[in-house]
Amino acid sequence: MNKLVSVAVMAAMIGGSIGLANAGHDSDTAALFQKSNQSSEFFTKSYGYAVFPTILKGGAGIGAAHGTGNVYAQGHRLGHVTMNQVSVGAQLGGEGYSEIIFFRDKQALEDFTSGNFEFSADAGAIAITAAADVSVGTTGLDTSASGNKKNADTGSAFNHGVAVFTIAKGGLMYNVTVGGQKFSYSARTPA
Repeated sequence: MNKLVSVAVMAAMIGGSIGLANAGHDSDTAALFQKSNQSSEFFTKSYGYAVFPTILKGGAGIGAAHGTGNVYAQGHRLGHVTMNQVSVGAQLGGEGYSEIIFFRDKQALEDFTSGNFEFSADAGAIAITAAADVSVGTTGLDTSASGNKKNADTGSAFNHGVAVFTIAKGGLMYNVTVGGQKFSYSARTPA
């Protein structure tokens, strides 16, 4: 049974990635969020941010998501970050999306980079290029939505020092899940 679930999750993730645009680089992804009316102001009022060009998510009852990105502060790359998520609940399909997490101040950034950081108890519905998410976790309540890549939308305030925005890239997924995004950070080694 576990093998069947694993195969279903992998098939959903592969299916969600078919037709996705090239993942792009951090700067390309950041540019999408800078063009958004709702997230552009966060580039000037934040101490730093973590950007994930592509997160792939898939599931059939049990789901998984994975993405990698980088953390920036004051215009400099600080290190690499990995996001993993396992969820259980009503969900089916696969999707890809970009995500950016803004840090209001140095303390919020240090909380994120000090070890394993986690958002928990999320519910979302994303189809093709429209998205809506609500998350409640250790960092508080967060909401976001996007109509298309140039119109990412979310609440316009920080919650417990962070603000999270997503832009759907493609795929089709229905989900109402309980599971959390977990982040692992590793500092950049000096050149």
